[in-house]
Amino acid sequence: MYDITIVGSGVSSIFLAYTLLQSDQKILILEKGKPLEQRDCALDHGEPCHCDLCEKYFGFAGLGKSEGKFNYTSNFGGELAQKIGKEHAMQAMREVDDILCLFGGEEIAKYSTVDAHLAKKAQSFGLQMLTTEVRHLGTSLSTQIFQRMYDMLSRKIEIRFEVDITEIKKEAHSFIITTNQGIIHSHKVVIATGRSGTEWLQRQCSMLGVKQGTTRLDLGVRVEMKEQQLRSILQDTFETKLSYIHEDLVSTTYCMNPRGRIIRKHQEGFVMPDGQNFREKEHGTSNLNFTLFTSRYFPTLAEANAHAQKVIGSINDNRERIIVQRLGDLRTGRPTTLEQMAVNRICPTLQAECGDLTAHVPSIYIHILKGFLQCLEAFIGETIDEDTLLYGMDGKFYSPIIETTTRFETSVSGLYLIGDCSGITHSLSQAAASGIYVGHHLSDSVVTSKQNEH
Repeated sequence: MYDITIVGSGVSSIFLAYTLLQSDQKILILEKGKPLEQRDCALDHGEPCHCDLCEKYFGFAGLGKSEGKFNYTSNFGGELAQKIGKEHAMQAMREVDDILCLFGGEEIAKYSTVDAHLAKKAQSFGLQMLTTEVRHLGTSLSTQIFQRMYDMLSRKIEIRFEVDITEIKKEAHSFIITTNQGIIHSHKVVIATGRSGTEWLQRQCSMLGVKQGTTRLDLGVRVEMKEQQLRSILQDTFETKLSYIHEDLVSTTYCMNPRGRIIRKHQEGFVMPDGQNFREKEHGTSNLNFTLFTSRYFPTLAEANAHAQKVIGSINDNRERIIVQRLGDLRTGRPTTLEQMAVNRICPTLQAECGDLTAHVPSIYIHILKGFLQCLEAFIGETIDEDTLLYGMDGKFYSPIIETTTRFETSVSGLYLIGDCSGITHSLSQAAASGIYVGHHLSDSVVTSKQNEH
């Protein structure tokens, strides 16, 4: 009998397990994927991947193995502050950073995107500047850090890989977990499967009677422009995150890559334009790219997926099609042609099909993009080049919000959900922080129980 069984071994699971080490409990981690040293995926190198079990998402450290960008903020990256309070959320994120540094994260200096003058200027032009402290580890150092954490954790707790769980069942005061490696009994279960385990989690929630709420979906157009046009707002920070509000919809820039490239992203059965950091290649470009994502909420996961299929699926057209259009053509209401692209002064870094975004993208997203770019032009004090390229369409997918207490406990006593699978966190930092927060709660409950015994 285990005291706590953690399902998944992504960042929320790792930081939960680390926090639980001092509580002297019998801990088990069950992971569908492989150990860190055995994980490899073409997607890590920007190449297409069509494997059923993509190792970019599964395996020890999950997406922590990617670029390792930890944004310590409650301004974006999830609703952890609304869940547990801003003070608790920021304290947990400080603990995340302290732990990363214990395992080598101090090699990369933490930087801040705070600029009070720019933030005030942005606000005067209808934009909000979202600030954060960042420790951007990069793929190599991130992998080293999580390997060190694995080496330490595996000496103190049991970690099993390539485990398929078919059922989690509650009986009396414990859980019975049925897997391809046998039956497991545990007093408590913490599910930390990330976004990649959404379908599996849906089935388990249905069997356990756990309610799922609304589902968030972000869709947006990826913009590729002259890098020099945004230098005035990027002088002191690598990335500026801007927010734009249209009626009740909030749109935010994401994954801003000065001197970067655009690559194909394969996710959720779709092919989308994604940004690649210039550090991933030997040489940078003269371009800058980012996506303006608009967040919308749907009553169910099925409805969110249906909307994504209607928009991105129709663009893909059962192939790897991505449509690109010049900004000047979008504004004058005409499609972009191959002949125009051949002489375009901004050279595209992704091969895409020239065309008309308005024929495929719902008008609300186009309207929001135009409004945002007008505000951006006022902010930077110049007109954005008409040869700027617009790629359709990018997407960010989220798990349904699961009904849990402020301690992340579900309606089933002893069953917890943390990290991105909870629908509350959407970033490495907040996912890890949720693990630490629940870890302290589960550790304190053991201490309280032992005190009551005496």
